[in-house]
Amino acid sequence: MTFAQLRTFALVAELGSLRAAANALGVSEPAVSAAVAALRADLDDPLFRRTGTGISLTPGGRALATRARELVRLADRTRREVGQASTAGHLRVLATAACAEHVAGAVVAAFTRRVNRTAVDLTVGSTDCAATALAEDVADIVLGVRPAPAPGSLTESVPFLRYERIVVAAPGHPLSGRARLGAADLARSPWLTGPGGIEAGSEEERWADRAGLLPDVEEHESEAAALAVVRSGSGLLLALGHAVAVDLRNGTLVRLPVEGTPVTGLWWATIPGEGRATSAARALQRFLTTPDATSALLSRPGRQDRARPTVRVELWS
Repeated sequence: MTFAQLRTFALVAELGSLRAAANALGVSEPAVSAAVAALRADLDDPLFRRTGTGISLTPGGRALATRARELVRLADRTRREVGQASTAGHLRVLATAACAEHVAGAVVAAFTRRVNRTAVDLTVGSTDCAATALAEDVADIVLGVRPAPAPGSLTESVPFLRYERIVVAAPGHPLSGRARLGAADLARSPWLTGPGGIEAGSEEERWADRAGLLPDVEEHESEAAALAVVRSGSGLLLALGHAVAVDLRNGTLVRLPVEGTPVTGLWWATIPGEGRATSAARALQRFLTTPDATSALLSRPGRQDRARPTVRVELWS
């Protein structure tokens, strides 16, 4: 049994066909068949049976697929860590949507200035995918809403930012000027959010559940875009207090006195547990609790953008 055979079988099991695995590996289909045949002979198990729609794994095949995926991830992580020992580090950061928009870029840029041999890929993803990304070694660290660990895995989380959200609307909104508002008063108003909606696992979601509020959510490409629509007079937004402070002072937005608000939440830095975290992920997690990180969070947006060449941002789901 060789590592190449295990990697090949892991892809066959994941993709459901020998041809798809061959295309993914950039080899011929007979080469994949030969690797699988060697495993079958070595383990004395057929591993899978062909069906009309692809393949069906035997119990032994399912056990091998699980173990093969673990070994492939371990080998890839080992290869990356050995490379990092002698060259510039590479850190894969996944940030949940609101954290990515408001703070992740600033603190990651500050971290790369401090640890300038570390290149960072900053990816935006949902809370639901975050735990899986850590468990399957797709991400080294998650910033934002604290993800529940994936089944069979452990995580280590450190809070790095406390925030408050308030309900805002345009001055001419029908609810503006009311002395007190309950969930029932909000039921008919459209809610605007960023691309993450009301993020799963967040304090915002728990607040909505406690209030019995099931808002009709209209998602926008960013919270900034949603805020622009709210300023024009349409809908409500559960906004970060510091992000709308200028609007509230200028009178372009008003705060609605909604029961249960402000909603106070935390953003967390979460890494894999059981000693699986990389040294770069641990370094970023520690950095986020330092005064340098706090300064980056409080700095003006115009200053944050200057040091981002090492940060690549993409959408992951």
